[in-house]
Amino acid sequence: MKNQETQRHGRVVVLVPAPFQGHMTPMLQLGTILHSRGFSIVVAHTEFNSPNPLNHPEFIFLPISDNLTAHETSFKNPLDSLLAINNNCKAPLQENLAQMVEKKAPNEQVSCIIYDSLMYFSEAVASHLNLPSILFRASCALNLLAYHDILRLHAEGQLPFQDSKAQDLVPGLYPLRFKDLPLPGFGTSEDSVKLIQLLSNFTTSSALICNTVDNLEHSAVSKLQQHYQVPFFSIGPLHKLASASSTSFLKEDTNCIEWLDKQAPRSVIYVSFGSLTIMNKTDLTEMAWGLANSGQPFLWVIRPGSVHGSELTELLPEGFEEKVGERGCTVKWAPQKEVLAHGAVGGFWSHCGWNSTLESISEGVPMICKPYFVDQKVNARYLSYIWNVGLELENDSERGDIERAIRRLMVDKEGDEMRQRAIDMKDKIEACVQKGSSSYSSLNNLQEFILSF
Repeated sequence: MKNQETQRHGRVVVLVPAPFQGHMTPMLQLGTILHSRGFSIVVAHTEFNSPNPLNHPEFIFLPISDNLTAHETSFKNPLDSLLAINNNCKAPLQENLAQMVEKKAPNEQVSCIIYDSLMYFSEAVASHLNLPSILFRASCALNLLAYHDILRLHAEGQLPFQDSKAQDLVPGLYPLRFKDLPLPGFGTSEDSVKLIQLLSNFTTSSALICNTVDNLEHSAVSKLQQHYQVPFFSIGPLHKLASASSTSFLKEDTNCIEWLDKQAPRSVIYVSFGSLTIMNKTDLTEMAWGLANSGQPFLWVIRPGSVHGSELTELLPEGFEEKVGERGCTVKWAPQKEVLAHGAVGGFWSHCGWNSTLESISEGVPMICKPYFVDQKVNARYLSYIWNVGLELENDSERGDIERAIRRLMVDKEGDEMRQRAIDMKDKIEACVQKGSSSYSSLNNLQEFILSF
């Protein structure tokens, strides 16, 4: 089957995704789109958090030996873990691809390597093998611009910033405040700057791909094109362009859809903080009582390990389940795109990862924004200040604050107005993926660009 696919498509594209849910998902979606455009797809992935090949039988999966220790896979120090991945995976990928390039027939050429920005070792591998490389960004365009400003601010001695400057706008980076800068938030400020230098210092890549929509980030996209002087392809939202297939590392509980079927239209607040967020027990208790006291139906995802390794049954405060009864549904993981598309869902309380942000606004669902780290703060600022389809909630919010935010979004006139703006955004996004529109045209241009190698 694989040989037939390769013979049929002729050109091979090698994808190097990062081993995190928020990065793996859009990269595999990109692979699905390129496969539909006639390319054979090879996914070169780490052994850590490897994707399930059964979900993508049309791809060839190439495991890379990563030799990561338990400490490195825990990501307690993200800089150490990313350095280890990039150091350990370079030689195995180079060896495997060298063999692949050597064995391929003339009509089965490896056209290029498309790599996630976290897997920056791929650029050196591509250069060594004389293959073009294309950088893939799983976050918004403004986030990459912010990286350059962080480096500038650090060089000027303005980082780390004083608490008194937290609410000040960053010069030249509207609408971000200093507190919204996508700083990694671990180790020393020097560690953060070193990581950002590694993630934004690509010198030989032929182009940039970003999972965004031009009319959402036109200014940021234009500035990036001016800065890098290479082709820039805005081809989002990828989940709207790719055929549906599971990319989840965790098993999705589809029973929650049956529960949603019983709820009134736009009455349910969906709550999920992604695949990496970890919170403390106090925060979760305040969330529980805020949801209970709001009076609104809710679907709440509590991922195993999201509260310092506690099990789900240990997390919920005493008396919570009795109070909410059938009004609440709690699951370990949900089929998020299906949930957000459901007519019963009227709001999304989210960490504001970029995938979740795109999935929510693509379905016309306004958000409560509770960002935790890095680009989530940038996305939350977009949602709440520029697009006006989100309410920002501070990380140390108590149950009363949470209850009021939920009612503002789900019950009050303010929420109705945000919902209408979100629906308008949904219509614009749907127009952008139609034939002849911006994302569709950008995808055509990417296809022609790869074929030109």
